[in-house]
Amino acid sequence: MNKELFIKELEKLKITPTDLQLEQLEKYYEILVSENKKYNLTAITTKEEVYLKHFYDSLTIIKIIDLTDQSLCDIGTGAGFPGIVLKIFYPTLSITLVDSTLKKCNFLNYVIKELKLNNIKVLNKRAEEFAKETREEYDIVTSRAVAPLKHLLEYSIPLLKVDGTYIAMKSDISKEIENISNYEHKLSIKQEKIIKFNLPIEKSLRTLISYQKLKPTNIIYPRKYNEIKKKDI
Repeated sequence: MNKELFIKELEKLKITPTDLQLEQLEKYYEILVSENKKYNLTAITTKEEVYLKHFYDSLTIIKIIDLTDQSLCDIGTGAGFPGIVLKIFYPTLSITLVDSTLKKCNFLNYVIKELKLNNIKVLNKRAEEFAKETREEYDIVTSRAVAPLKHLLEYSIPLLKVDGTYIAMKSDISKEIENISNYEHKLSIKQEKIIKFNLPIEKSLRTLISYQKLKPTNIIYPRKYNEIKKKDI
C-alpha cells in the first residue's frame, strides 16, 4: 500500500489525514525500521506492508466504535499497534499502552518522545497483573492479535468502566467464539457487534468483535496466568 492508496482507503473510513499526521506516520515508520534491527519488533518492515498491515489495519477499529474523547488501554501493544497510530489520528484520546516486554516499552517511549505525543503513557506490565491493580478505569480496552479471545476477555474486562467496550482485533475468530458464553456470564459482559472485512490489496480476513461491560467485574478475575492458561472460567 503506497501513501496515495493509504490516503484513499482512509477516506473510506471517513478519515482525512493532515500533513502533520502523515509526517508523524512517516517518522514512526523510519524509527520502526531503524530500531527493529536492535529489538526485533516486527517481521513486517517494507513500507508498503507497514502502511497496510500496521497503520491502516490499526485504524480499522473505527469501523466498530467512536473514539472521540475516550480513554483507551491497548493491551499487548507490541510496537504500538493500534495504540500509537490511534493517538496520531485521534489526539483527544487518552491512551495507556501495556506490554510485558521492557525493550518494546523503551521503543514506545522513544517513539512518543520523537513524535511529540501527549496524554499517552507506557506501562511495562503483564496484562493480568495490571488488571488486578487497575479496575474500572477505561472507556475502551483493545488488543490486536495478541492471545486467544477468552484470555483477552479475562485480562481486559476488569480494566473497563461499567458500560465500557472491549474490542478484539482479530483475523478469523470462528473457533475462538465457540463455548465463550461462560466467559460472558462470569465476566458480566454481552457481545455487541462482529464486523468482518478484508484488507485492501491482499484481501486477508479481519474481524472486529466488541463486548459491553454490564456491571463491575468480580474481584477474582483475572486469575493468575498459569490458571488462565490451564483452565477455562
